[in-house]
Amino acid sequence: MLNRQSAFATFARRIARWQRKAGRHGMPWQGTRDPYRIWLSEIMLQQTQVATAAGYYQRFLQRFPNVNTLADASMDDVMRHWAGLGYYARARNLHQGARTVMARWHGEFPRDAATIAQLPGIGRSTAAAIAAFAFGAREPILDGNVKRILTRHFGIEGDPGRSAVTRCLWTLAEQTLAAAPANLDITAYTQGLMDLGATVCTRRRPRCDACPLKSSCYARLAARQEDFPARTARAARPERNCQMLILRCEDCVFLQRRPAAGIWGGLWCPPQYDDRAGLAAALDDWGTTLSDARQLPPFHHDFTHFRLHVEPWLATIADHRPAEPISAPNWIATTELRTTALPAPIKKLFAALFRDINPPAADSAEYS
Repeated sequence: MLNRQSAFATFARRIARWQRKAGRHGMPWQGTRDPYRIWLSEIMLQQTQVATAAGYYQRFLQRFPNVNTLADASMDDVMRHWAGLGYYARARNLHQGARTVMARWHGEFPRDAATIAQLPGIGRSTAAAIAAFAFGAREPILDGNVKRILTRHFGIEGDPGRSAVTRCLWTLAEQTLAAAPANLDITAYTQGLMDLGATVCTRRRPRCDACPLKSSCYARLAARQEDFPARTARAARPERNCQMLILRCEDCVFLQRRPAAGIWGGLWCPPQYDDRAGLAAALDDWGTTLSDARQLPPFHHDFTHFRLHVEPWLATIADHRPAEPISAPNWIATTELRTTALPAPIKKLFAALFRDINPPAADSAEYS
């Protein structure tokens, strides 16, 4: 194995220098020291690609330009601006975090990583990145990109998902930063790690010839790039099924807010049922039958841990008396669906279904 101390001495310096020359620049969250904006970008970039997050980031800031406006907003308003980005616990944590910053620190964002990590939804690596970008704190990060760089460069065997390997990688992250020059540009270094993993040291077909660490990278010198990081075989993704009822009365649709915990938490959705028997019973409560409903093309949606198969049904009722009055908040006007906090596949379904209320959308519409 390569001499680690020698590698430590130049690791951070090479990455920072490479970032200034060849890293990503001009992204909407760069060039600011505002911890609120940096926090928002770091949370949005969890589980989301840069190209997707950029548009959401700019629209979110138009509505919530600072921590105060986010803290004062309703959860429904926050979810409406997050809808379609996925992993909705992130939005709930942001909202709660903004209220915590206002209540505990009077709107002043904490400056050290350990305190930042106390906010909901922020782990050690995200807290370190915020502290580095906003306050110039010299803190190591360890996201998925950095794990890949470290395992390849230092030849770390084993699954990074295992606690023992994770501890080893954190130690390496700390050591490489500690060995860096005192005048290290921590912003360029932190961004460089992210950029290098996202654009050069990629999971598949890494561009080793463009890497600033190529002369000292164990995986490249041993021609073992594909062996790092080690991959653990994953079980097949479970599949689930549900029936979904799109219930219309006049020019309104009946929706329910999803519980905060679980899929599509906090968003508005049509009622779901485990099987057609449950759907038929619900329709009976509304004074209609399954035979009077229209089955729409099925679609599926992939979540992190399972795939959901949905069979949507459209039913129209003339009398809302069996359940809630038409003025109840669960009845949403079709003209308001565009601004309602809906999951992306439901928004797509409604966009096709209610494109022209009379006549209804054709059965051949695709919603997957």
